Amino acid sequence: MSSLIKDYRKHKYLYLMIIPVVLYYVLFHYVPMYGAVIAFKNYQVAQGFADSAWVGFKHFQSFFDSYYFRRLITNTLLINLYQLIFSFPAPIIFALLINEIAGKFFKRVVQTVTYLPHFISMVVICGMITQFLARDGVITDVLVFFGMERTALLGVPEYFRTIYVASDIWQGVGWGSIIYLAALSGINPELYEASRIDGANKWKQTVHVTIPGIIPIIIIMFILKIGHMLDVGFEKIILLYNPNTYITADVISTFVYRKGLGGAFEFSYATAVGLFQSAVNFLLLITANKISGKVSETSLW
Repeated sequence: MSSLIKDYRKHKYLYLMIIPVVLYYVLFHYVPMYGAVIAFKNYQVAQGFADSAWVGFKHFQSFFDSYYFRRLITNTLLINLYQLIFSFPAPIIFALLINEIAGKFFKRVVQTVTYLPHFISMVVICGMITQFLARDGVITDVLVFFGMERTALLGVPEYFRTIYVASDIWQGVGWGSIIYLAALSGINPELYEASRIDGANKWKQTVHVTIPGIIPIIIIMFILKIGHMLDVGFEKIILLYNPNTYITADVISTFVYRKGLGGAFEFSYATAVGLFQSAVNFLLLITANKISGKVSETSLW
């Protein structure tokens, strides 16, 4: 306790800077967790959290037995799997390429251009995607030039996952590369000098020096990604999908939104589905972290 007091006196301004962040997480992340209790109740707004009748696991059972269960799980896992295969490596590859650019001006221009989509509103991004992929859109015109039949691409269920993942790469590759560029800057330059003395070319330096230098960061980011394998942000899906693409686009988060706030107002049922999603994600995170700790000695804790 005395060491903590001494540390506070020495860094009191840093502790004061932490207070807003702590308050944010307490008020908006921990306090609302009490509301998860309605997943086990037949929640009525007039009766409140405490007085609503308990129903146990009724809402969970209803979800598991529903027609939508298999479709939602399949779509959510497939989109996340495609992101893991294509979106996850994209920032790593981009950071490695940027790291090899010698010209500082060109390097900054490329970074700025690739960062921009991250700062554009999701509504604007989805509006652009909708326009580009419309029946008379720019991307559609290019694909028609190469022999594809003209159609509204967002109305074809088979294309939705590809469109979602491709747009995700475009939107996040620049911003996602920042953490890997930071890790690359921390690699000891003497390792490159030693490898050049040993006759290593650029490719061998990348394989034997650069990639091993950022492996711990890659593992940490991979573990965090595994912890979201049953989670797909509903904003982009809702803005892009339509009844024609429900079969491949509908995911757990959009289902929760429709049930809870989209008109049905089945708050308990929606909470149960969301709680199931969070519980599975938590178990996946714990499992991935434990396996990583044993295999690579790199883990979150």
